[in-house]
Order: sequence, then C-alpha cells, then structure tokens
Amino acid sequence: MKDANGLPQSLLVLGGTSEIGLATARRLIARRTRTVWLAGRPSPALERAAEDLRALGADVRTAAFDALDPESHETVLGKVFAEGGIDMVLLAFGMLGDQAHDEREPVNAVRVAQTNYTGAVSAGLVCARALQAQGHGSLVVLSSVAGERARRADFIYGSSKAGLDAFAQGLGDALYGTGVHVMIVRPGVVRSRRTAGPAQAPFTTTPEAVATAIELGLRRRSETVWVPGALRLLMSALRHTPRAVFRRLPI
Repeated sequence: MKDANGLPQSLLVLGGTSEIGLATARRLIARRTRTVWLAGRPSPALERAAEDLRALGADVRTAAFDALDPESHETVLGKVFAEGGIDMVLLAFGMLGDQAHDEREPVNAVRVAQTNYTGAVSAGLVCARALQAQGHGSLVVLSSVAGERARRADFIYGSSKAGLDAFAQGLGDALYGTGVHVMIVRPGVVRSRRTAGPAQAPFTTTPEAVATAIELGLRRRSETVWVPGALRLLMSALRHTPRAVFRRLPI
C-alpha cells in the first residue's frame, strides 16, 4: 500500500531497462519502495539493472515481458500481480525509431507503432484491471510532448505517442472513482545514452529530472505531468499555431 504521501511500497516497471524507469525506481527506493519488478526482454542488461537496484536495498525481481507479444501479457503480468499487490505500474517501454529510415521501410514504422501504442494498450489494460481488482494503485504512463502535435521530423514516433496519450486519458477517466490513479507524464527530449550529442534541443531534460517530476506528481496525485513544466505553455501555443506557420518553424 502507498504511504500518506502517495508513494508506493511496490513498483512494476514495464520496460525494465528504460533509463527513466530505472531512475524512477532508484528515487522511489530512496524514499520507501521495497519491492521492484523489472519487466522486459531477458538480457544481461536487465539482470545488471536488477543487481544495481538490489544494491540499494530493494527486493528486485525480473519478469520476461515483450511489448510486441500482447497475447502473452495477461499471463506474464498476471503472475506478477499474483505474487502480491503492486502499488504502482510505470509503463516505460517505447521505441524512438529512425524517422528518415522508417519512412522508407514501412515495416519498421509499424514496429514503432506496435511497440509504443498497441503494446501499451494491451499492457495498460491488463494492469489497469489488476489494479482495479486490488482496489488501489497508480498507473504512470510515459508519453511525450512529441504526441502533442505531429512534426515533420518525427511524426511516426509522435503519432504513436499521440495515440498512447489519448488512450491513457480515456483510461484515467474510465478508472476515476475506482481507487486507481492514472498519471500521464509528458517529457521533452530526454538526454540519454540514445540521444546524447553535442547539440541539445531546447527544454531537454534528464531521466533523473523525469523521476523527480514523477515523485512530485504521485504526491500531488496529478493526472498530467510536464517535464520541464514550462512545456505546458509552449505546447499549448504550438497546438494552436496555424499549420502553414507551424510547418515552417525550426522544430
């Protein structure tokens, strides 16, 4: 069960090697989380992540989870919940893709969409039902500002995140009043091993900053969290920018 501040004792990270997921786990372990499940494709990286979190004092377990195999989700995640209550599920898996390449290879574009949207719908619904059955818990969904409005530079990824964001909003409404809290997190560009480079986009953030925002959102029981917070106003303006102007912006 959560404490008076809304922080979980037990955490399930879907996308067990996600940098944001692991940064969030570390932060929550430093507060009070004692049981962590890392769900992802079996790999040395997943086992290393588990060992790193165990060194912080948590009971860490792994589960073989593949976002692209939705038929297995009910069985795999059902076993996790059967081991004991889960106070928080962090849906942290996703694919950035390569826009220029994926436009020429539709199969790759479909893989991005299936991972970021279809896989998330499946896992999200399975976890939501399990949380509702136990009568409490939070489902935290990592969306992106890229889903707020499609850009030429990343519309394949952005469209998949737009679908995920809309799904999470509707799921939050469906679960309102059941004891289950859905929180959508919309980071800007996250500086990580995949995106590190000499030039950083405006409003670039870090996995640790996203983790901090997630903790604050849990304490406040927020429904939507922007990282950094200034993106809320910026994206509101961009959503209403005329399309002819928007397509000429250097973004």
